[in-house]
Amino acid sequence: MAKDHGPTIKDDKLYEDLRKDGASKEKAARIANAKAAGTLNHESTHLENRSKDELYDEAKAIGIEGRSTMDKDELIDSIRDH
Repeated sequence: MAKDHGPTIKDDKLYEDLRKDGASKEKAARIANAKAAGTLNHESTHLENRSKDELYDEAKAIGIEGRSTMDKDELIDSIRDH
């Protein structure tokens, strides 16, 4: 049985599985909550399918330094490593 992580985590089991796989708390919570809400869009989760502008916005939202000088591949790598 999955631990209850409180009202901010909508799918406790998925959250725990993602954390065990190495996802950050923030990333695991976003994915678990999106799946629980039915808004998880698998196509948009493939970073290669996003535009450079979308990747830049994602990098900005999560606070990646030096994003303005990165090309698309570098943005993808930085987002994945965050």
